Amino acid sequence: MSASSRPEAGALGAGTLFTLLAAAGFAAVSILTSLATAAGLSLATVLAWRYTLSAVALVGWVGVKNYPRIRPNEMYKLVGLGGFGQALLVFVALSSLKYIPAATLAFLFYTYPAWVALVQAVRGAEAMDTRRATALALSFAGIGVMVGMPGAEQLDWRGIALALGAAAIYGAYIPMMRVLAKDHPVAPVSAYTKIGSALAFLVLAVSDGSFTYQFDARTWGVLAVLTIFSTVLPGVFFLMGLVRLGPVRTAIVSTVEPFLTALLGVLVLSQSLTLPTLLGGLLIIAAVVLLQFRRDRVA
Repeated sequence: MSASSRPEAGALGAGTLFTLLAAAGFAAVSILTSLATAAGLSLATVLAWRYTLSAVALVGWVGVKNYPRIRPNEMYKLVGLGGFGQALLVFVALSSLKYIPAATLAFLFYTYPAWVALVQAVRGAEAMDTRRATALALSFAGIGVMVGMPGAEQLDWRGIALALGAAAIYGAYIPMMRVLAKDHPVAPVSAYTKIGSALAFLVLAVSDGSFTYQFDARTWGVLAVLTIFSTVLPGVFFLMGLVRLGPVRTAIVSTVEPFLTALLGVLVLSQSLTLPTLLGGLLIIAAVVLLQFRRDRVA
């Protein structure tokens, strides 16, 4: 890869900022989802409303801004591959919690930057140089320190397989979305993917008989925050970061998300900030900083 094909310094900074903003929004998903399920909604219903409201908001925005139309065949790819792919990822990851603890899921799922790097290397799209490998190792170490390495206790292989499967799906999903989004504005791309995810989760919620619209104003408020600040905005920011940074950098920067979730837990749920969380967060921040340096020579 030549220096001319690498992101410029300004694009690196902007891409990192957008990815960090996306991570901040996604970091609140587990907290807001917990608040919604605590109000009596099923997880399928929460996900159905989350993505349906997001699709409505994004379609409305795209309509007002009068973006150019996307050709039908590409639209179907965004709905099918982008939207259904996202729904599959979420469903597989959450299904693992039936068999393994949340901390183990977090550790296994956040191996996805390695899967992204592998996919990109196989495609010949992004080389794994020493700097990226070091940043990847730092991010893994940070996740391991924060959530704890999977212990020696007996773990159900089904949970491990589902968690690693979710990581592998995400590892392929990020480069795929980079390809699908490269020739289109971010907002329409995000709108079509949310339509696909909404359809998938609506079918799931209706089929298991849990779908409902009868809940109180507070729950509607939680769903509204989950929609705007943890789905619509971070979804757009993530794509804006992805088109500037490329899949590997974006994946590594995104590993800051568990640290931000812990900080939100401190602020919203009055949870304590432990030393392992702080140390793990510092390791991930070091990885993010390392990725800001560019090599100008031809690789």
